[in-house]
Amino acid sequence: MRRNVKSLVGFRTGATDGEFGKVDGFYFDDETWTIRYLVVKTSGWLFGRKVLISPAALQEPDWENQVFPVNLTKAQIENSPDIDTERTVSRQQEIDLYTHYDWPYMGIPGAGFYGGMGLSGMMESRIPFEENIMAAANKDKPVDPHLRSTGEVTGYRIHATNGEIGDVEDFIIDDQSWRMHFLVVDTGHWFPGKKVLIAPKWISEVKWEESAVYVNITVNAVKNSPEFDPSVPLPETYENEFYRYYGDYMND
Repeated sequence: MRRNVKSLVGFRTGATDGEFGKVDGFYFDDETWTIRYLVVKTSGWLFGRKVLISPAALQEPDWENQVFPVNLTKAQIENSPDIDTERTVSRQQEIDLYTHYDWPYMGIPGAGFYGGMGLSGMMESRIPFEENIMAAANKDKPVDPHLRSTGEVTGYRIHATNGEIGDVEDFIIDDQSWRMHFLVVDTGHWFPGKKVLIAPKWISEVKWEESAVYVNITVNAVKNSPEFDPSVPLPETYENEFYRYYGDYMND
């Protein structure tokens, strides 16, 4: 099922021996456009410390009660590497994290990588990550430049091939593969009151220093595209209609 990232912020997180915090945000890989970590704020339990939890640790979520159970104990979480989530996470920190939790970061042929939720769809997107994280031995590149915060990217300007079209407002992910299917764009200043979706595969470049995302579609294509209502779940037919619209538009 498709879900808005913003709707998942605030979900409670439960270890095998009790609740330990709430989801505060997400980190994603800007090459595969896949969520790599949930950022969990532990509140008073660990003095508000924020910890990173991989989707590898998730059990079946309780969507109705807004709970993400994980297959970790509170002691494991308490003793996990202390990572400053306000700074860029280094590859070495990721290796320390994966080593601590014994999460697999080497490919396992034929296995559903993420285990707990059966996220077999993640196998394909793991390859760049494995190469990235194992490159920590290269001391000239201690930081993973492809790990980004959804909170950071929210508000980035979207540039079409012939002008600006809006700002990033949210992200739509698949709750099984944790892959981003769409960026939600608020076109407020350009097409008042309209929100639209943009597929990551149309992104030609992200200029992080400019807080700008460049896409290979025109302003008119976006202006006339199907409108998105974040208060209503995406119907099953939406994606087919969405891609049919852009396919027809680009073939004109």
